Amino acid sequence: MTKRDAYVAKMKLQLDELNAKISELEAKAQDAKADARAKYKEEMTKLRHQSKLAVAKLDELKAAGEDTWETMVGEMEKVRDAFIHSFNYFKSQL
Repeated sequence: MTKRDAYVAKMKLQLDELNAKISELEAKAQDAKADARAKYKEEMTKLRHQSKLAVAKLDELKAAGEDTWETMVGEMEKVRDAFIHSFNYFKSQL
């Protein structure tokens, strides 16, 4: 496995794990009171959007040529870090 393949696999695993945790939080948020549930739903929508952005960036990374791949790694990590930060913030609000 090349360094690139290993990196892509690692990013995919991290995104998959975050998405699974989001689903768990979503179920937990359903148990909240009605007023809090609306706020949680709004935040979940934002998290799902960030997830889609991260997956799209990962797809770009997979398709990138060798000449641009290294540059895109930094972009991918920024998107992933923003997603993780948002997830952790939401989780702390529950």
